Formats: sequence, C-alpha cells, structure tokens
Amino acid sequence: MAITFVNPGGLPKIDAYRQVSIASGSKLVFIAGQVSWDAAEVTVGEGDLAAQVEQCYLNIGTALAEAGASFDDVAKLNIHVVDWTPDKMPALMEGISRAAAKLGVAPTPPATLLGVAALDIPEHLVEIEATAVVD
Repeated sequence: MAITFVNPGGLPKIDAYRQVSIASGSKLVFIAGQVSWDAAEVTVGEGDLAAQVEQCYLNIGTALAEAGASFDDVAKLNIHVVDWTPDKMPALMEGISRAAAKLGVAPTPPATLLGVAALDIPEHLVEIEATAVVD
C-alpha cells in the first residue's frame, strides 16, 4: 500500500480522519471536485446533504477505479460545503458512512473541510476532491 495514515502524538486524534498521510507510491491521481451528479448529469439528493455527500464519494470511487486506484490510495480529501455550520456535521458523516458501506472502505485520509458561499449550480450543496498515490 502506498499510503500510511498517522495520528501523531501532540495533535488531536479525530475519529473521522487521520492527521497525516505518508505517501510512498509513484503515480499521483488528482480527482476533480465531484458533485452529486449521476452519469446523466442529474443532481442526486437535491436538498439532502447526506445524499449528496454519498454521491460525491461514489463518484470519487468511480474515478479512482478508472485510474487503477481505490480509496485505500487516497492521500487527501478537500470537502467544500455550501453555507457550512457545525450542525451540518451529522449529515456529512452520515453521507460518508453510507458511501463507505457501499464501497466497502473506511475512508479516513486527512481532509480539509471548507465552507463556501456557492458551488457550480444552486442545487449542489457539496463538492469533494481527492488526491491519491498508487504504487
């Protein structure tokens, strides 16, 4: 495996992700920000943050597979949520959990969560991008 996750002593231990990923592979895979579109560009889960997060993760899984990678190879995630407030965390985590169950993974790479004013279209509540490293 090209990625080792670490929670260093002296930093908070967060259950949802690890603070550091150490990459040793040679192929980098950069996944564009994924929104909750299906293959026909129809928004999945309009108005439902959990459903949109789930679809974003499933889209990332599809993109990773095309590159010969999986969530085990993801070194970093960037999550952009429209009008973020902490009370949205349960819906975010629910969407991640549902996608993880469908994908059969435990997606815990380091992640950055950013609140944004808007995304590409008003129906999209979240956009997630990924960077992976493959041996």
